[in-house]
Amino acid sequence: VALEEMTEVGTIVACVILGLSFLVGTPGNLLVIWTIIRHVRPRSHTVELILHLAIADLLVLITLPLWIYSLLQSWIFGKVTCKALTYVIYTCMYSSVFLITIMSVERFVAVRYPFISAGWRRKKALRKLLIGVWAFAFLLSVPVILTRKLENDSCQYEEYDSPGQEVMCLLLETLVGFVVPFSVMVICYSCLYSRIAQMTFKSKRKSTGLTASVVLLFAICWIPHHVGNIISLVLISIQRGDPDAGQNLETVRSAMTFIAGALAFVSSTVNPVLYVFAARSFRSSLRETGIQKLFRHISGSHPGEGTKEMSFVSRRQNSQTQSSACCTESNVPADIDICNQG
Repeated sequence: VALEEMTEVGTIVACVILGLSFLVGTPGNLLVIWTIIRHVRPRSHTVELILHLAIADLLVLITLPLWIYSLLQSWIFGKVTCKALTYVIYTCMYSSVFLITIMSVERFVAVRYPFISAGWRRKKALRKLLIGVWAFAFLLSVPVILTRKLENDSCQYEEYDSPGQEVMCLLLETLVGFVVPFSVMVICYSCLYSRIAQMTFKSKRKSTGLTASVVLLFAICWIPHHVGNIISLVLISIQRGDPDAGQNLETVRSAMTFIAGALAFVSSTVNPVLYVFAARSFRSSLRETGIQKLFRHISGSHPGEGTKEMSFVSRRQNSQTQSSACCTESNVPADIDICNQG
């Protein structure tokens, strides 16, 4: 009885969270997509990644009315729709975490190794990388199609052929979809912590701080879901010896399932809200909104700052080239400090 009451309360709370996520996140992500496509040219790598992240979030959010209805009533949309929508959600989950990881690595390289970053931007390798990210996300989500099933008019169940298959699927989802990418994010921002306050260019400081906020909110929203996966792995291990063991742990996992799932959807909602708060420092006008100015600022497309940064990099590269030439012509050893000062 206690479990049923906890599940009912969890369902109601989850529906409220999902409803608010749909009402806030759908127009918010549409605004971000429209603003970037319509008003921001040229676009920096960070803004391009934000665009793809907003697309992934929007694809997740437009499925929410069906999930809310199924939680309050039952799933009446058929087995194919159940598998298809679950596949879309998992694809967007993987693509989101990969996109945020790339944003973190891009910020790390841009701050610590600006010459490499400038060369990467000129090569326009981001488009190929984005195609790879989406293709990998589609591939990783295939197991969901095979395991998701309808049971008791609910599209919330996975059916595995064996405990080993369940362990593999849960480990794949948690390690590849969270632990490894989030570890990369933490390493990147740990290395950048002392540098952020010292950044010369406002656009670089603004984009680095914004990306760090996206990472933090993503972690807060997804940690409960992956904690649930870890609890499921522990239960599998415990119940192999005694099927009746771990009842308390099963109660905890069942009670947190709906809330954790709802918070995962919230991660698709918070980013536009974050951009609005970040854009408060930009005064809007009749011709430009604060969000337009924010994304243009990050892209360096406002007069001056982006051009100054690239010209600064160019001057540093020219200086290094001239210094190297000087060392070569004078037959001075390359490890002497005067030849490495750049």
